[in-house]
Amino acid sequence: MHATVKLQKSWFNEGQTKSYAFRKEQLLTMKKMLTTFEKPILNALKFDLNKSEYEAYASEIAFLKSEIDHHVKQLKSWMQPTKVKTPLTHTGSKNFIRKEPYGTVLVIAPWNYPVQLALAPVIGAIAAGNTVIIKPSELTPTVSWVLKKMIEQYFPPHYISVIEGDKDVTQELLEQPVDYIFFTGSVPVGKIIMEKASKRLIPVTLELGGKSPTIVHKDANIELAAKRIVWGKYTNAGQTCIAPDYLYVHHEVKTDLIHAMKKYIEQFYGKNPLDNEDYTKIVNQSHFERISSYLDSGTVVVGGSTDEATRKITPTVLDQVVWDDPVMKEEIFGPVLPILTYSSLDEVIDQINDRPKPLALYYFGENEVDQQRILHSISFGGGCINDTLYHIINPYLPFGGVGESGMGSYHGKRSFDTFTHEKSITKQTTRFDQNFRYPGSQLGMAVLKRIFG
Repeated sequence: MHATVKLQKSWFNEGQTKSYAFRKEQLLTMKKMLTTFEKPILNALKFDLNKSEYEAYASEIAFLKSEIDHHVKQLKSWMQPTKVKTPLTHTGSKNFIRKEPYGTVLVIAPWNYPVQLALAPVIGAIAAGNTVIIKPSELTPTVSWVLKKMIEQYFPPHYISVIEGDKDVTQELLEQPVDYIFFTGSVPVGKIIMEKASKRLIPVTLELGGKSPTIVHKDANIELAAKRIVWGKYTNAGQTCIAPDYLYVHHEVKTDLIHAMKKYIEQFYGKNPLDNEDYTKIVNQSHFERISSYLDSGTVVVGGSTDEATRKITPTVLDQVVWDDPVMKEEIFGPVLPILTYSSLDEVIDQINDRPKPLALYYFGENEVDQQRILHSISFGGGCINDTLYHIINPYLPFGGVGESGMGSYHGKRSFDTFTHEKSITKQTTRFDQNFRYPGSQLGMAVLKRIFG
């Protein structure tokens, strides 16, 4: 582990990663790698999470290819130095910002989208000119094995390397003198990452989670709201950091919304989702038991069935839930959706603001004033009006949290920016000199007064 970091830092210092041609070539190589290993990736996702071919390709491989295409198209312009204005005090000089890679980046990936969330940060790190060490999740061991094999086949270890292992390996990696840490995972682990990084003053990006609310107001398009909420919540069996975690529904439309959601759950996953061969399973027994325990909260109005042998839990909706119930105490990260009822948006805003800032928020309603009120009144990482999840696949929108839901962001240009240090440069003229700045200048005070008042 230490030898890998030392090897990468040494190779980076040779300047091999810094040219536009090299970076572009590596991005195209990664895209080729994804195409070559498409079948093993899909098979591994099926084995570890029972992801369907469509869901696995769309949410993991297609997402990454799209991100690579965007980076390749924009990379040359992103790399160019940025000229800035020259104030009177700097007359005769040129001032600009150079884009410089940090060095060796450590990417610690989660298990829920184990390919996408391992490689999406790597795309930005490559584009920015860094070397990379990837630590996949041990909870999806088949995917981790495939990641290691394909990286080894396409990239040398002094450039990109995969290090497998459990939390002890992660702890040891955090002791290494890397130049940047990018972590995606839970809030408690994120705090550990930040504490470890702070000892070496290593910059970090933390993509965390939390309880992301969905609000359905009385003027919402109920059919469309139900369809998009069901899609956003139960994709990957709810094991998505930006999935709707709980639902605030206006009392006038709650019955209609539940009825419509039940219809779309059946339409998407069948009358018995436990028999659906393409329905995603819960990642391990511990998470299965944790999520299953939430079924005792409130009243089950849709779903509620489990199969321990296959680790599947049907898409479930809970009514009559209160904030003191266990299901409302932590991020659910599974196919259970609790419903809270409201009469006024004021109470919704107050309740959400009383809790840690969520990673995502989704609002369904047609009134523009109410939409703007929600956006103005509640702090959250990102989200949608009249949709769920869809903001994450727009490469022009940065993705990240705020407060306990994370710090920093990525996707598109923001990925390049995240792994880039902006070096400020003043190139001073030697044709003349401004003597007013030096000690003993008789004009110094007069000039300063004239400039600054």
